[in-house]
Amino acid sequence: MGDNEIPEQRKPSKRTGLSAVVVPFLGLAALLVGCIVAWNQQANASFGWFAYSPLSNDTFSGSGMTFVTQGTQIGLGIAVLGLLVLAFWAGYRSGRRRGRTTNR
Repeated sequence: MGDNEIPEQRKPSKRTGLSAVVVPFLGLAALLVGCIVAWNQQANASFGWFAYSPLSNDTFSGSGMTFVTQGTQIGLGIAVLGLLVLAFWAGYRSGRRRGRTTNR
């Protein structure tokens, strides 16, 4: 407690200020890189195959099937990782802000 019963305000450290800028930037960068990688891999995807099944009398119809390339999966994984970092950062910042207002 300081003068006149006013609680002292703690100054945020430089490390906190730096992480407040770097963490969301990294999350946003990962999201954008993941989307770009997934988009580029989707445009370059070409797939062809042949199957022979003499014992079954059923015909195979491939309509509605989508094949996702490994590059697209990696890109989507990076994008999801970026979204998780952004969600963690938003929750962390929200909790810190709420903690400051309830302590007064």
